[in-house]
Amino acid sequence: MKETFIRISSNLVFLAFFSLISLPSLFSQLNTGDSRILFQVQQKLEYPQVLQEWGNWTNFCFLPSNPSLMIVCSGNRITELTIVGNKTKPLSPSFSIDSFFTDLTKLSTLKKLTLVSLGLWGTLPPKVDRFWSLEVMNFSSNFINGEIPSTISTIKNLTVVNLSNNLFNGSVPDLKGLQNLEVIDLGSNRLGPKYPSLSYNLVSITLRNNSIRIEIPSDFVKFVHLERLDISSNKVVGPIPSSLFSLSSIQYLNLGNNQFSGALPANLTCTKNLGFVDLSNNLLIGKLPSCIGSTNRTVISTWNCLTNSTSKYQHPKKFCQKEAIAVLPPKRNGENKKEETTLKLGVVLGIIGGIVGILGLIGLLILGIYRRRVAKRAKQFRSDSFALDKNAVRTPSSVPKDGRRPQTMRTAALGLPPYTIFTLEEIEDATNNFDSSNLMGEGSQAQLYKGWLRDGTIVLIKCLKLKQKHSTQNLQQHMEVISKLRHRHLVSVLGHCIVSYVDHPNSGSTVFVVLENVSNGSLRDHLTDWRKKEILKWPHRMGITMGIARGIQFLHTGTQHGIFGNDLSIQSVLLDDNLTAKISSYNISLSSKVGSESPLHGHDTSSQVSQRPMNLEKDDIYQFGVIILQLITGKPVDSEDEITELKNELEIGLMESPTKLKEAADSSIRGTFAYESMKTAVQIAINCLNEDVNVRPSIEDVLWNMQYSVQVQEGWNSSGNLSTNL
Repeated sequence: MKETFIRISSNLVFLAFFSLISLPSLFSQLNTGDSRILFQVQQKLEYPQVLQEWGNWTNFCFLPSNPSLMIVCSGNRITELTIVGNKTKPLSPSFSIDSFFTDLTKLSTLKKLTLVSLGLWGTLPPKVDRFWSLEVMNFSSNFINGEIPSTISTIKNLTVVNLSNNLFNGSVPDLKGLQNLEVIDLGSNRLGPKYPSLSYNLVSITLRNNSIRIEIPSDFVKFVHLERLDISSNKVVGPIPSSLFSLSSIQYLNLGNNQFSGALPANLTCTKNLGFVDLSNNLLIGKLPSCIGSTNRTVISTWNCLTNSTSKYQHPKKFCQKEAIAVLPPKRNGENKKEETTLKLGVVLGIIGGIVGILGLIGLLILGIYRRRVAKRAKQFRSDSFALDKNAVRTPSSVPKDGRRPQTMRTAALGLPPYTIFTLEEIEDATNNFDSSNLMGEGSQAQLYKGWLRDGTIVLIKCLKLKQKHSTQNLQQHMEVISKLRHRHLVSVLGHCIVSYVDHPNSGSTVFVVLENVSNGSLRDHLTDWRKKEILKWPHRMGITMGIARGIQFLHTGTQHGIFGNDLSIQSVLLDDNLTAKISSYNISLSSKVGSESPLHGHDTSSQVSQRPMNLEKDDIYQFGVIILQLITGKPVDSEDEITELKNELEIGLMESPTKLKEAADSSIRGTFAYESMKTAVQIAINCLNEDVNVRPSIEDVLWNMQYSVQVQEGWNSSGNLSTNL
């Protein structure tokens, strides 16, 4: 018995000794060099929260994995590194992206590298090709700018490249040589204008929200493995290649928000796997082919000029034909012969035009005599471009004597006519001599008229009588600022006319401001009319919110001094026929002195001028938060108490449960939103409504978080959750 006990004890001692020997091999430490690099990464990323617990005793290869941090080792070397932060601003000015990647590329065994939302900024250095064994590269949601380095094309093992939501610009390097590449996401950058050259083996291509303009290449038929293609929100022109719909593997096709034109062939063939097609907001005419309208797939075709679309929201055919001419693609070499053929005809037409021109000159003489007689009748005042006193001399910017053609200050932009200095006669003609039937609104100092320009364009004309006498230079500078305020999400000013009463030199001037007409009503109209409200599903409301935010960003940062205190509300946000949001209430004071007047507001801005710009900036943010609040709940508010009540309701929903938050949302949008998208929008609204002005986010922070909300929603849409009725 004693001998047996001794034998067992000996075995236990041996096992314990063996375990002590094998323990170091079981929990072997990471290579010293790799550990040192990770600490350098921690330092250069400015100690983000996800890396704050790293210390000298950290065993990196045995850290618990989570969505924000993952390190995978093979032997004692790192093969996968994932770091996901929550940075909404770039890292400090001392950050060097070149130095950062110099260290990181020393992890030569990396196969998967994910660096998301870490605030990386600067130009991506060419040395990324030192990741010679890399298979997955994900640097999305940072602030990396400049061109994508061509050296990426030499990393032959790449299967996934995600550089989305950065600030990359210029052309994409030739990536056809990456034969192993299956997924590429370059969305939400500034890449263009050429369509990139990509490997035919790709399974997923995402290029949405860039600046691509050139037609889709004809070799797309070779992408036989492609399942997902998203080139939405670019400016791609020309016809849609029929081959896209018949690609053998295609399942998801998003071509929305481009400038595709023409008609799709009636005999178009669609592959049976195609489950989602978005053709909305293009310039397509004719009928949707029967294969696209099949009931077994989701199809969005709104805001084209289609005659048999299931959606009633279409433009008239003339709209698409006119816009398509304006965005015609560059001519190919084969079209030069046609130009030569028509050259002789052009010469003949030129001779005829010369004869017509001579007759026109005779007509001008007659018109000149007529205008002199009209001038006598209007001798109480003189309407020159900026001639404000009796003895003023006409400058080159004055109105031409023949009066036939208003002078333009700048070229056309955003599909708008050039900025024009109108004559008083043209303003009177546009409003039918200010007929009361064209009066749309009236305040203490301003009236708003509906008008028609001579080319048929419908406009709004604001008539503002200035109380003060302003110098010629002051008015010139002010109108020059106004002429530059052209943006997709602002109600743009098309021109102006200034009238000075020369018989009363001490009296103020009258300014007529000609504004773009946005005919689809205000956001308030759409939230109070149940029929219009039903149209505004969550994706539409997200688009409107993003539009307003981009308009605010332009006002705050797109001008020399910034424009703040813009009196934002659902009443002052107008929607066009495409549900594009346009801010109509932006504020410009006529001068920098106290007591100045604004031709856009028509009121004294002395109280605003006396405030600090920062307070005015954060006032805009607060008002934007109120707009989001109303878009989420579908309830227009008219008092601070109502705002507080809705805010508290959403805060409770955030804290308690998803069900509670969904119940707080407008019933019209239930079933059309991803919960995470809604949750993010609610958080943005609450942050904007913070009582502490200094805590409210900047418009850049708002846009960054809004973009995340949009991304989540788009992913939810693409998974087939969105109703085909949208």
